[in-house]
Amino acid sequence: MARGYLELREPDNQVHRRHDLKNEVDPVELELDDLFQTNPRTGLSSEQAAHRLQTFGPNEIVEKRPNQLLKFLSYFVGPIAFLIQLACIISAVVKDWFNFSIILGLLFLNAIIGYVEESRAESAVDALRQTLALKTRCWRDGQLQELDTSVLVPGDIIVLRLGDIVPADAKLLGLSSSGTETDGDLLVDQSALTGESLAVRKKKGDEVYSSTVVKQGQQMAVVTKTGLKTYIGMAAHLIATTQDEGHFQKIIGRIGNFLIIFTLILVVTIVIIQFLNPANPERGQVLQILGPALILAVAAIPVGLPTVMAVTMAVGARGLAAKQVIIKRLAAVEEMSSLSVLCSDKTGTLTLNELTFDEPYLNTGYSSNDLLLYSYLASEFGANDPIELAVRTAAEHQVPLLRNRQVSHKVPGYDITSFVPFNPSVKYTEATVRDTNTGATFKVAKGAPQVIIKLVGGNDPAVRAYMAMAKRGLRALGVAKTVEGFKDQWVLVGLASMLDPPRPDSASTIERCQRMGIQVKMVTGDQQIIAKEVARRLGLGRVILDASHLAASSVQEEHISDRFNRADGFAEVTPEHKFRIVDVLQKRGLLVGMTGDGVNDAPALKKANVGIAVHGCTDAARSAADIVLLAPGLSTIIEGILASRAIFQRMRSYALYRITSTVHFLMFFFVVIVVHDWTLPAKLLILICILNDAATLVIAVDNAQVSSQPDKWRVGQLIFLSCFLGFLLTGLSFGHFYYFKNVAGYFPWSEGTEPTPEDRKLDSIMYLHISSAPHFLIFSTRLTGFFWESVPSVMFITVIVGTQIIALLMVIFGWLTPAVPATQALAVFAISFVSCIFLDLIKVLVFRYWTMGAHSLSCAPCGPRRKMLQKRKRDAVLQQRVWKSIDKTHAVVAKTRVLLAIRDGGSKIPQTMYDVSWDRQAAAVEF
Repeated sequence: MARGYLELREPDNQVHRRHDLKNEVDPVELELDDLFQTNPRTGLSSEQAAHRLQTFGPNEIVEKRPNQLLKFLSYFVGPIAFLIQLACIISAVVKDWFNFSIILGLLFLNAIIGYVEESRAESAVDALRQTLALKTRCWRDGQLQELDTSVLVPGDIIVLRLGDIVPADAKLLGLSSSGTETDGDLLVDQSALTGESLAVRKKKGDEVYSSTVVKQGQQMAVVTKTGLKTYIGMAAHLIATTQDEGHFQKIIGRIGNFLIIFTLILVVTIVIIQFLNPANPERGQVLQILGPALILAVAAIPVGLPTVMAVTMAVGARGLAAKQVIIKRLAAVEEMSSLSVLCSDKTGTLTLNELTFDEPYLNTGYSSNDLLLYSYLASEFGANDPIELAVRTAAEHQVPLLRNRQVSHKVPGYDITSFVPFNPSVKYTEATVRDTNTGATFKVAKGAPQVIIKLVGGNDPAVRAYMAMAKRGLRALGVAKTVEGFKDQWVLVGLASMLDPPRPDSASTIERCQRMGIQVKMVTGDQQIIAKEVARRLGLGRVILDASHLAASSVQEEHISDRFNRADGFAEVTPEHKFRIVDVLQKRGLLVGMTGDGVNDAPALKKANVGIAVHGCTDAARSAADIVLLAPGLSTIIEGILASRAIFQRMRSYALYRITSTVHFLMFFFVVIVVHDWTLPAKLLILICILNDAATLVIAVDNAQVSSQPDKWRVGQLIFLSCFLGFLLTGLSFGHFYYFKNVAGYFPWSEGTEPTPEDRKLDSIMYLHISSAPHFLIFSTRLTGFFWESVPSVMFITVIVGTQIIALLMVIFGWLTPAVPATQALAVFAISFVSCIFLDLIKVLVFRYWTMGAHSLSCAPCGPRRKMLQKRKRDAVLQQRVWKSIDKTHAVVAKTRVLLAIRDGGSKIPQTMYDVSWDRQAAAVEF
């Protein structure tokens, strides 16, 4: 019995009740084949189709979409969001409604920006659903009707013709659309499912699969599976079960965790000290003590971090859309900049998915044009077999005689008097041709190379050429003709070779990726020899592993990981193998990108850090991918990587600035609150938080340097540098504080007493300094080099400097804070700017000499990883010794061959005797 399907019988139009999908036993359970016994000349009735549609559901693969409310609420989850929410709760408890409204507004602003931008990306992708069949011809109620593919049900009789996209899994009936028997087979392109570029021949009784394309022939078929039960639908299950936390979310989580822990430690310490301080008149009153601590925590919380990151990625995503790169998942913009491995599907991605004429073998006396002309004469006009199509296309493009003809199927100067089509028993086609100029008649044969070579009586050079083509993975085609005047004496014209050629831009794209520090690995379902030939033409290495290496259970996981890492490609792989390739490379700590266009690519696209669906992809691949390319070829990937690296630089510069300013802010106020019981008024603290964070939003449109290697979030380095710069800024703040307190006399009241507004000129000085000193630092943090190496954008300079000029004018004219002399305010302003130049030098030295964490998220390699790296280094040294020994042996063998050739009197020594090169890379994988 066919388990997992709905099984029913409809004798005499009496519909029995269906049995449940959960494999419960049904007393009416019958063979599934009974369901498909539909009269092919009448099809199902409307009543039968309606009942089966209700039973089986529509013939659709509906993408599972998350609940929009839950999706919006997910933006309120995370360490920074939780800390902001805690601040909101405390604000409400102490009835500080001004701070409560500001904090709550920032919290919702973060969520709204992230939700809106990702929704825009999803809307853009929804508009791209164009590759699935929308209509199909189906027999219903005794009439051939054109129906929506969504209403097809098991048992429907459909008509498949040249160019049709198969709308559901179906079994061929061996009948033409009129219901008569036919011996013609269907030629079906299954590259979207299997990755094989060559079409597959299907005969009566064979299964054809949804989303494949009919290349030749016409037959009726009975639908066997629809919707999620189809081959393409079952791939959706593996896609749906692949859920993983994004790399960007992990990084933001680590940065947020550090800031939260640092903030909570200092704020809780202040609360405890104030609570236990006997001189504090509010000692023991928790809510009163929480008030100032709350203000400090709110000002220190990086409320703008998620917003700035989201806006930066959103602006970048819009820029990529203009370059025909649609971003489905916003975080993929950042993750693309960190890609270190790009796994690319071969068929349709690196290649054109079209068989084309390649470099031929020619017999003496014949040219390439002769080979193409005779091949054309022996071709069946109108046939859409990929081989026939490749030969005809090459001939019409290259042979002058076949250009600009009046009648497309006539060859000027030749008449085809008889034609014998391809017969599987003899494996060649044969045409009898009359030369209209001379009246001579000859025959042309075209077919399997071994058959054509046998037909001409054998030809050793041709045999060697055929074997060489086979070793390179080329598909060969032999062409022969009879000698004029001798009806049965055949002579070989040559061997045509064909291959699915690389896209014109694939080789240059791969080269650019390699220069940018990205390993490119080809993944294909084709044979290993074909994959090696394509890799050679693309400039990839020739270390191509077959599927046996992927499934070898006897090999240790570490060795498999090393093999995968060293390999340049993988051949004869299944969708499960592709999934495993991505998984193994990710476990090495690599960020993996996967390109693809077919159903077989979808699970790996979902698993990869960045799944990239290329132009012309299937709906399943598009649904699984993070990025969709609208333009053909791979060149747009380079544009996407360059843009993402620029976006990464902007986000890292903001993260460095924000962590530094938080550390500086908390350290300074921690000390002055504990020692002097002094802090800025709440309005000034909130103003610093809002004004400075809002200004840094323009970093999303700032100019950025693009790194030549994949970017890494070196969190340990980032936190160390931020803390170091923060401590230096804290020292500068103490200098300002004690100078204006003790020298300028801006602290005239006794400690512990309430000053008058006129007495608080120190507030103005410290507000200006704390606002400007960290803010100017962003000119330095935007680059890993010196700040003058790249000029910021005009908008960036205008907004950043403009906000600090507003702060300067506030202090000079006494807006919201007591006025101070202009000379003092300008001096503070200038010192803040000059200090950032000194801090810029320290930043450059740290970036230049700290290389730890280059391939890890941690500050330094952990113990097990350090041992693994040492073992790999020892293995590499031993391996190099083996290569040197083998090289010496090869050199001795080559020299011996040359001496033997000279001794035997060979005047011309073949160049191959000097060639001692060997495929060291391929041997290294097996080593």
